[in-house]
Amino acid sequence: MEELIQRITGRLGADEHVVRQAVTVVFTFLAKEGPAEDMRALMEEIDGAEAFIRPRADDDAATLGGLGGLMGGGVMEILGELQGLGLDLAQVQILAYEVVTFGEEKAGKERLERILASIPGLSQFV
Repeated sequence: MEELIQRITGRLGADEHVVRQAVTVVFTFLAKEGPAEDMRALMEEIDGAEAFIRPRADDDAATLGGLGGLMGGGVMEILGELQGLGLDLAQVQILAYEVVTFGEEKAGKERLERILASIPGLSQFV
C-alpha cells in the first residue's frame, strides 16, 4: 500500500495524510459495493489493503439525508467525501486511475474490470 500512497501523493501533489484518507474512502467504497469474492482476492493481493477499509456502518437513511439511493447512491457519496478532503474532480480521476492501475498490477485486469463493472455509475470516474 505504501507504493500506492507514494504514487498518488506524487501525482496529486497533495499532502500524504489527505492521500491516505482518500485511499481509505476509495477502498472502503469498493469493499462495500464490489463483488465480495473479487474484493477478497484483491485484498489478499495488496499487502496492507485491509487497513484502508473502514468498518462497515449500517446502511441507513443517514446517507445524504436518506436521498443517497435517489441521487446515484454510492458514487455520489464517494465523490462528496473526496471533495470534502479538498480534491477536485481532476484529482479524483487521477486517484481513481492510480488505484485501478495498482489493482490491475496486483490482482489482474480481468478482476478489476469485474469489480468496476459491478458498480453502477463508477465508469464515469475511471
